[in-house]
Amino acid sequence: MPLPLKGKTALVTGAARGIGRAIAHKLASAGCDVIVNYYNSHEEAEALCGELRAEGRRALAVKASVGLPDSVDEMFVELRKEFDRIDIVVSNAASGVLKPTLEMTLKHWRWCMETNALALNLLAQRAVPMMPPGGRIIAMSSLGSLRAMPNYGFIGASKAALESLVRSLAQELGPRGIRVNAVSAGVVDTDALAYFPNRDQLLESFRERTPAGPVLTPQDVAGAVYLLCLPEAGMINGHTLFVDGGFAISG
Repeated sequence: MPLPLKGKTALVTGAARGIGRAIAHKLASAGCDVIVNYYNSHEEAEALCGELRAEGRRALAVKASVGLPDSVDEMFVELRKEFDRIDIVVSNAASGVLKPTLEMTLKHWRWCMETNALALNLLAQRAVPMMPPGGRIIAMSSLGSLRAMPNYGFIGASKAALESLVRSLAQELGPRGIRVNAVSAGVVDTDALAYFPNRDQLLESFRERTPAGPVLTPQDVAGAVYLLCLPEAGMINGHTLFVDGGFAISG
């Protein structure tokens, strides 16, 4: 079986569960060694590394809070002990506060912005010196960057900021042969969605309005990330790829 990403190393943040876990598995199945970043999910991260090693890949679990510069520095100190290069960075870890915008505080703003947007820049600053030409940086966004969603105001703003950073980084890093893009996923029924008070409504709306089918899986999203990592995607730069079965285009 051909391995189009054989010999490459990928760092996936928030990789212990959900979409991040699916991305780690997909990249490993294509030949990547994987650095599994996590924050709270130590057991899940180690279990994932065991699964990836069983596929013949190198895997390392590293704890870090990706919105804090010192924590990201510590993560890179640890991963440099085993890896001397990074070919792919997937900025997937995300967090936020689900409340009406008028009830939000400065602390909430900083948490959303630092974890969901600033993290991309922190990762790029530290990974680019280890990244050869042909490298990929992919940020995970959401439809809330474009749409007003209940209780999603600060998170949506952070995702819009994230997509703006993607464009700026793509322009700056393009001459170095590094491509930067975002993947914006539709409604995926992961553990994170359980925190949404309107979870059932979101899933039902997605089922009703999605031309390509009623269910979007983490594996669907991981497949889009994989496509952007292929050599054939070398001229895709600074864009947001929507993976939503057509939800966003349906009135």
